[in-house]
Amino acid sequence: MKLIPFLGFNGQTHEAMAFYAQVLGGKVTSEMTYRDMPPMEGPEGCGGMPPDTLDHVAHSQLEVGAAILMAADGPPSNGEGSTTINIEVESIEEAERVFAALADGGEIRMPIAETFWAHRWGCLLDRYGTPWMVNCMKQP
Repeated sequence: MKLIPFLGFNGQTHEAMAFYAQVLGGKVTSEMTYRDMPPMEGPEGCGGMPPDTLDHVAHSQLEVGAAILMAADGPPSNGEGSTTINIEVESIEEAERVFAALADGGEIRMPIAETFWAHRWGCLLDRYGTPWMVNCMKQP
């Protein structure tokens, strides 16, 4: 299991991640916009993006040695950034177990399901208000 910080920005992801790569001596290893993704449905916060934000960054990954930092633009957060903890697990069963346990007493923002990049992915706020994403990635 990996715990990966996931930063949310309001249109500055590309610039911020390039800055962090320079400062930390790392490399942005992947980046895609919302326009590049297949359409997604869901509540604001984890679902589809408004048309005027299709060129914002949907996913960016910075690698510094063995450390990983992920980021994306959106949803708007009153001009401030946000941080979500992304949990990357090895199996569908583990993804479903961890998601259910964290969601107990919390608020599911996007139910755990298969996506184009993951066997299972979902996002939620736990009972303490902490935002989480659970990912069981498909291998390239």
